[in-house]
Amino acid sequence: MNNLRVTQHLRMGYLTGKPGVLLVVGGPGIIHALAGIYNSMSNKWPLLVLAGSSEAQHRGGFQELDQVSLLKPYVKFSGQLNSSNIDVLTYDALRLVQYTTAGATYLDIPGNLIGSTVKKDSLPPVKNIYVPKSSPDPSAVQEVTDLIRKNPENVLVVVGKGAVHASQEIRQFVDRFQLPFLPTPMGKGVVPDSHPLNVSSARSRALQEAKVVLVLGARLNWILHFASAPKWNPDALFIQVDSDTTTLGHNNFKSQHLSLWGDIGLTVRLITASLGDYHSQGLSPSLQSNIARNAAKLKSQESQQVSSRLNYNVVYAHLRPLINDESTIIVSEGANTMDKARVSFPTDYPLQRLDAGTNATMGVGMGYALAAKVSNPDKTVLVIQGDSAFGFSAMDIETATRSGLALIVIVMNNGGIYHGQNPTSSPSSSPSPLPSTALTEECRYDLVAKGLGAHGYLVQTLNDLRESFVKAQEHAKKGQSTLLNVVLEPGEQKKISFGWQVRL
Repeated sequence: MNNLRVTQHLRMGYLTGKPGVLLVVGGPGIIHALAGIYNSMSNKWPLLVLAGSSEAQHRGGFQELDQVSLLKPYVKFSGQLNSSNIDVLTYDALRLVQYTTAGATYLDIPGNLIGSTVKKDSLPPVKNIYVPKSSPDPSAVQEVTDLIRKNPENVLVVVGKGAVHASQEIRQFVDRFQLPFLPTPMGKGVVPDSHPLNVSSARSRALQEAKVVLVLGARLNWILHFASAPKWNPDALFIQVDSDTTTLGHNNFKSQHLSLWGDIGLTVRLITASLGDYHSQGLSPSLQSNIARNAAKLKSQESQQVSSRLNYNVVYAHLRPLINDESTIIVSEGANTMDKARVSFPTDYPLQRLDAGTNATMGVGMGYALAAKVSNPDKTVLVIQGDSAFGFSAMDIETATRSGLALIVIVMNNGGIYHGQNPTSSPSSSPSPLPSTALTEECRYDLVAKGLGAHGYLVQTLNDLRESFVKAQEHAKKGQSTLLNVVLEPGEQKKISFGWQVRL
């Protein structure tokens, strides 16, 4: 890839359930890889990192760096290979990258190892590593189901990205007991978004009404408002189900004793069996009313184009019927671009929506898209990025074209981060008319794509959008990448604020 920093954000481990492997050069290469290692650890994705190193120590060798010590505090395993431990350390790195909680491991390859020899007969036979699954204490399951039985209403199931490989069990669970559910951004599709018990479009109301919350494979972090009032019902009890013990009880002092430690699929089966003939009352009248009202509001927004330029809602509304949900993976990245895409592109299938993840990391989209195409060659991979997000990894359009990995990239070009700059708001005499959050107005990203070997289209009208997207789909069938440069209105000229500045 053109950008080493993007390489480590390949989401192979998350998409396939098998460890991704990243090989980088030593020294500066490892420093570049730190962002991806951190991203893998915080998102719990399996990643094995390999890097060369200088055999000279404390002598100023070429790119000399004590990489094993540097990474040891931040990964699950860090070790240096030699001719006598190559089998043991490689086994441990591959075992620990998957065990209990997925994450990153590191193997250091000193330069002098390349020239050494190891007898093939001395190495153990290659085997797939078995990853054991655990089940929670039956008495703990009984306590949880007793609590749920006492609440035929106001039970909410939260589905996180850690539950994507337990889709069948969770779908059956929701259907059998008619429980309202809320998917986190990357938990979408574990239960179909089209399911009538999905409360995503009445999220705020659902959090306020919930008294018992069953959290499956999600953390009670900033994405779920730390399980705290005023976003949540102050009397709500949270039942956390996770295979990671460090997650259980975090931000959940009041109901930590209700935690269930174990594989999510196995645990949901046990809860299902224990609940027996329990039946939830489903959606409350107020939730039904909120869902209907917000659906009508979104429909109204998607039909409004108040200026001659396009806007997010109108563009997304016209793209949606052109996309086959089952055969399309959508990677969304940016500020408004990603937030609005989460609402505008529902999915009925797991692992079909990739975004910034736990860290809300910018610059990861192209790496995710390339990984999605490698692991799902028969699916369409659609990347929807803001212009700022695209700038982090624009050169990897060349990687896609060179590698024959057909991507459809849509750049939502509003000329800035969150919003662009209205040209009339800054006097032409100003020596620096653009703030640091603004980008060049109507930048020709489509021409950049053409220069890198892909197809490129400038989109300024809805007709342009429809025609160019259909062409992009045809190019993708031929293994060719396409970029659509969608020029948007700059947006509201309001002060930028961030979630971490808001009081809980």
